[in-house]
Amino acid sequence: MSSISRDMSLLANDEPLPWQIERPSPAATSPYFLTCDHAGMRVPRRLRQLGLDDSELQRHIGWDIGAAAVALQLSALLDATLVLQPYSRLVIDCNRPPQSLDSMPARSEATTIPGNRSVSATDASLRRRQIFEPYHARIREQLDARGRLGQPTLLLAMHSFTPVYLGEARPWHVGVLYHRDARMAHALRDLLMQDAGLCVGDNQPYTVSDDSDYGIPEHGERRGLPHVELEIRQDLIADAAGQLEWAQRLARCLRMLERPLLYS
Repeated sequence: MSSISRDMSLLANDEPLPWQIERPSPAATSPYFLTCDHAGMRVPRRLRQLGLDDSELQRHIGWDIGAAAVALQLSALLDATLVLQPYSRLVIDCNRPPQSLDSMPARSEATTIPGNRSVSATDASLRRRQIFEPYHARIREQLDARGRLGQPTLLLAMHSFTPVYLGEARPWHVGVLYHRDARMAHALRDLLMQDAGLCVGDNQPYTVSDDSDYGIPEHGERRGLPHVELEIRQDLIADAAGQLEWAQRLARCLRMLERPLLYS
């Protein structure tokens, strides 16, 4: 179902680029640099929706519900650079190493993905070269531009997670994720935990690793940048009111952390 001719581009000329940049560096004044790997649910027309109905793509298996809306508002509140990726994580997951089995999953949660059951080497290469690589190249270019000017950078990767996964309820309202470097994650965790109404996960509901993640190891750890992968529970940011509430909450916290993170 996903087969594409060797001489055919994956993306048609009228389809969006695999990246969107808001407030490009180095013009943005904030040291915070935001990414959103699972911002959209688009599927290139030539992949015929991967054999899925719209209702399936609109679920969490297709994208991180609410994450892009929060990231866009947070970017505006902070005057921070934001790089978003608009194609569905089912086409290619831009937060998975390309060699990972979850990069183009044949099954996500309990749902079979027909268009990913027999992806040829040629088709897989097209997805990597035309979505994954250009998206991460834009992130590198933006970070390189900041580095050349000595502009400080604090990396925040925006994600969201489901309230229930495979029948198991998740109590956390928000989670801070990290691997080798917990500086920014623990600072943000401690500040969020001052709100007695929030249940904050420390490396919950996920953890970061070289095998399961790409953005933080590649753009945060390898550059030595303070960083955090932030996961917000989707029922809290499913509508405009919740998205604004979380963007404002995060903006307050991040402003308080800016100087301690940069000058500690």
